[in-house]
Amino acid sequence: MRLLKAEANDKFSLVEFVDKDVPSYAILSHTWGKDAEEVTFQDLVSGSGEDKPGYGKILFCGKQAVEDGLQFFWVDTCCIDKSSSAELSEAINSMFRWYRNAARCYVYLSDVSIASSTGNGRPSQQMSTRTIQHSRWFTRSWTLQELVAPMLVEFFSVEGERLGDKTALGQAIREITGISIQALQGWPLSEFNVDERLSWADGRMAKREEDTAYSLLGIFDIHMPLLYGEGQKKAFARLFKEIEQSIIDEQSTLTPKRSMKTGCFSRYNRSPNIYNDFQQFNALGGIQNISTGNGNQFPGASLTGPVYLG
Repeated sequence: MRLLKAEANDKFSLVEFVDKDVPSYAILSHTWGKDAEEVTFQDLVSGSGEDKPGYGKILFCGKQAVEDGLQFFWVDTCCIDKSSSAELSEAINSMFRWYRNAARCYVYLSDVSIASSTGNGRPSQQMSTRTIQHSRWFTRSWTLQELVAPMLVEFFSVEGERLGDKTALGQAIREITGISIQALQGWPLSEFNVDERLSWADGRMAKREEDTAYSLLGIFDIHMPLLYGEGQKKAFARLFKEIEQSIIDEQSTLTPKRSMKTGCFSRYNRSPNIYNDFQQFNALGGIQNISTGNGNQFPGASLTGPVYLG
């Protein structure tokens, strides 16, 4: 894992760690601007990028990390060498874990201004709720895992003012996203059935169509290679196939005494893209009859039958 190390005078340097040696770090969650506006790994290596609009987000994250007693921090725009398809694939498959393991996650809301909301002074919790509800951050595919994976998620305005954390703003976030309070509080995602987890992605968008599927890998504890150019349909078909295999693997480890949670895909009908993708996958012989391990069979192949995971 490659981290940024905060130095004197608002400077920072790239440092690489093997997993067992990774120190405590903060992590940034944000929405990307135009690609040319973001600071890349190549920019940092060449000592450039300070004139790019995205540089301010990196400075913010570093300063906030130092303020919170952390010397290291991670920003996706520049800590991943995206020119390497192998590194990008490994990073995306590791992303959920990286956010989960972060000491703090800072959500930088570039479209939320305290100055326009409060005039002056720090925002109240009620003001913070009204301020964040229309942020673009809640509509992006990748920010789903960035919200649920870390234990401590704090929201900041474009000025760097703290608006509150996901515990204090939990009810508002639930109303905005449809994500249960328990999931926001860090319950294992295996406690939530497949259709509920899929519903959290409803309406979210990504620059690259395949990322609407790839951004769900961590949500389902799935690892698979990235094939940019395959299109959204094929990306979702592969994702659902991996979910199917996870279900089968899970059933093989169950004992008769172990209780199981069921989920019904038919209840998840708000997002035409994901719903239709699964319907097509199902029609082609997707999740078939699955044994619970005690001799009972459940018809998981139809959208009206129960589907098990975790």
